[in-house]
Amino acid sequence: MKLLEVTNLNKSFKDFQAVKDLSFSVNQGDIYGFLGPNGAGKSTTLRMILGLIYPSSGTIKFKGEEITANSRAYLAHMGALIERPDFYTNLSAYNNLSLFAQLSKIPDRENRIQEVLREVKLEDRQKTKVKAYSQGMKQRLGIAQALLHKPDLIILDEPSNGLDPQGQADMRELILRISKEMNITVILSSHILSEIEQIANRMLIISHGEKLREGGVKELMAAEQMSVNIKSDNKEGVLVFLQTNGFDCEIHDDYVRAKCEESKIPELTKKIVDAGFSIYEVKQLRTLEEYFIQLTA
Repeated sequence: MKLLEVTNLNKSFKDFQAVKDLSFSVNQGDIYGFLGPNGAGKSTTLRMILGLIYPSSGTIKFKGEEITANSRAYLAHMGALIERPDFYTNLSAYNNLSLFAQLSKIPDRENRIQEVLREVKLEDRQKTKVKAYSQGMKQRLGIAQALLHKPDLIILDEPSNGLDPQGQADMRELILRISKEMNITVILSSHILSEIEQIANRMLIISHGEKLREGGVKELMAAEQMSVNIKSDNKEGVLVFLQTNGFDCEIHDDYVRAKCEESKIPELTKKIVDAGFSIYEVKQLRTLEEYFIQLTA
């Protein structure tokens, strides 16, 4: 089921067109990776979805209903953390969430605040003033705030920004819990491509405001040629054999590195073995980072 549909979206700021005829859809249950280089139009698109700015043209539908300049009810079903969370730093985490819960008229506020604090693993620091929080703790508190009203969709814009490797791992674990255990659809914009590769099931790549690719992460990457390292006792012979059979390849350290679609790697390996060469290792080198750089140049 399509939870969010964006069709022919455009946004201009005077003479600059930030988003150009952009169309994509997010299915219920997705962890949807939203990728693009700086200035690609990601944050502008997310702000339009949240009603913070308005499109120049095009449509955005949430749960089948079109979002307009007068729409506000749909926001009760969305949560968001855009760029960085803002809190009253002289208040504790608990008091910040209590204030937001009152403004949002959330029922059974006390229990709900304790629930989200447990989800983001801040229950033991809830009485600490936010000014004493690390960047990672502030990010998790921002997500707790976005989860308070039990949204159907949560939008996370660079949630791992500024976090150390352990903080990034904790954030990935939290996002997976939000998706799998809380049944909340996630749109995840991130510069950390390995993060998208590990947890997203679908993704959109944009550049200069335009869509380059959309679809399943694994399917999109598998459809393109990747690098494969082949280790053999006769790398020169394997090189000549592959070149004779039309493969783009070269010797790289102890390996022959060949270009090959993922689906054809078993066939490639069989051809080498049938030709009488011994193979000790075959390693795929294609990563989302390589794919992204190739597309966005």
